[in-house]
Amino acid sequence: MNDRPKTPTLDRVNLPSDMKALTDRELRQLADELRAETISAVSVTGGHLGAGLGVVELTVALHAVFDTPRDKIIWDVGHQCYPHKILTGRRDRIRTLRMGGGLAGFTKRAESPYDPFGAGHSSTSISAGLGFAVARDLGGDPGDAIAVIGDGSMSAGMAYEALNNAGHLGKRLIVILNDNEMSIAPPVGAMSSYLTRLYTGGPFQELKATAKGAVDLLPEPFKEGARRAKEMLKGMAVGGTLFEELGFSYIGPVDGHDLDQLLPLLRTVKSRATGPVLIHAVTKKGKGYAPAENAADKGHATGKFDVITGQQAKAKSNAPSYTAVFAKALIDEAGRDHKIVGITAAMPDGTGLKQFAERFPRRSFDVGIAEQHAVTFSAGLAAGGMKPFCAIYSTFLQRGYDQIVHDVAVQGLPVRFAIDRAGLVGQDGPTHAGAYDTAFLANLPGMVVMAAADEAELMHMVATAAAYDDGPISFRFPRGEGTGVDLPERGQILPIGKGRIVSKGKGVAILSFGTRLSEIFKAAEVLAARGITPTIADARFAKPLDRDLILTLAASHDALITIEEGAIGGFGSHVAQLLGDEGVFDQGLKFRSMVLPDRFVDHDAPFAMYDSSALNAEHIETKVLEVMGVEKLADRRA
Repeated sequence: MNDRPKTPTLDRVNLPSDMKALTDRELRQLADELRAETISAVSVTGGHLGAGLGVVELTVALHAVFDTPRDKIIWDVGHQCYPHKILTGRRDRIRTLRMGGGLAGFTKRAESPYDPFGAGHSSTSISAGLGFAVARDLGGDPGDAIAVIGDGSMSAGMAYEALNNAGHLGKRLIVILNDNEMSIAPPVGAMSSYLTRLYTGGPFQELKATAKGAVDLLPEPFKEGARRAKEMLKGMAVGGTLFEELGFSYIGPVDGHDLDQLLPLLRTVKSRATGPVLIHAVTKKGKGYAPAENAADKGHATGKFDVITGQQAKAKSNAPSYTAVFAKALIDEAGRDHKIVGITAAMPDGTGLKQFAERFPRRSFDVGIAEQHAVTFSAGLAAGGMKPFCAIYSTFLQRGYDQIVHDVAVQGLPVRFAIDRAGLVGQDGPTHAGAYDTAFLANLPGMVVMAAADEAELMHMVATAAAYDDGPISFRFPRGEGTGVDLPERGQILPIGKGRIVSKGKGVAILSFGTRLSEIFKAAEVLAARGITPTIADARFAKPLDRDLILTLAASHDALITIEEGAIGGFGSHVAQLLGDEGVFDQGLKFRSMVLPDRFVDHDAPFAMYDSSALNAEHIETKVLEVMGVEKLADRRA
């Protein structure tokens, strides 16, 4: 049983303004209680634990020193915002985190004035912070802008675009680099190595903290000594920092868990800073909770767990996950073809490429949080004669769309896009929904777009992509476990642009694209009890469409319904375009397209999200009866 901790100091804090009356000693006690409360809450709800535990002291210090919400704290991504939510009037709802109707798992403007900028994707905080700073100076909302960004997020180009612009403009902007050497996966790349060198200078560390600091912020008697120390360091170390060259005053590294360092530093910066300042805080993800500190991912994302043991309560899986099936199929294909390589953008675990990397380390590449680079890097690999599988979540692939168009599609390069987390993903909500990839890929000339109806179909699509060299090809699959179908020894190569009839019926045909097929089967069972037997087909391809299949279904049925786990403008729209161009509607065909609603679907359990989107079996049954002009039994009784 997870008993709530005793939190006498935290009980006195309903809003950050209540912290102004606390002494520094009481703030240290507050941090300890805030950490305990965060652990207790996430043990009940599940969620992103390690990131929040790593910024407890920083969260306390920021709210104690600055005047939120007038001053705006912008949390990059938002994984680490749970302690912030507890301190900003949401403690009474913190155990509704990521539940339907409860608190969002990320910052959300509509949820609280203390969330000035919503997040979910990384590397946006400095750009947003600079926007707030410029707006302030142009007569907009007053107050400071403080961007808190992790070292993992600093691997993305957008962060440097913002740093470069901020240094040029010279506006008062505070950036806190939360350097925990641990994003979701271990950070990769030259920037990670650079940051490590900055704080591993042995006896120079304290000297660096002064010499690399913002000299102008120091009291007058110390300025000259700091300048001399800085000049001396230039002869002993690398000399200057990247951040200083970009126009920032650099302070650090400082211990991000030591309030005795953080509080006076932030107070000095608040009172004296005139231009852009970057504070380099070294923290530990999962700090203060041994099970998180000792976990491979530092407790990045957890289910519900026992506070004492850290043991997570996970339901037994009845079928392998789609991600695991993809990984196994890709490894199998790569064992036969030495040209197959895997690319991911900081998500080796989530995409299944961790297993691929263990088997083929020389052919596996994690490029960090850099989806644009991942896509163009894959294009270069393809142009160089390799067979790249670029494995990126649907929501993150959006960030590389320009590169998909110009670097892949225009050049007709055979990049294989493995799109995980397709459709609605549950508790992470709209920022992580895989709603748009079918629409934004299927409109590109020469792009092959597939969706797996089940895990066996996914294996076929991996094999198909491996064998396809005529241009770019993609296949999408959802989060979570499969349907439990029998898996083949090896995937079969599918004929491009050809779907399949799953079961024959009459009157109405249902054409599925993706994993709603299992919900169609459930609806068909209910319909069968009423003597209605729709034809069920699996399109497999949104591009190229199976013209023969679609036109045959249209000619032999009174009505045709398409179903997909994507936004309007995707598969159903392409089918409608084909039917319209062929004059089928002139012959009186009834056509309906079931898609995600034209709104952002709030976080909830996946079934509930699809329920609110009217895409579950009950809604499919209703749609069939509606198009056939038959009332539901419940409606008759009403």
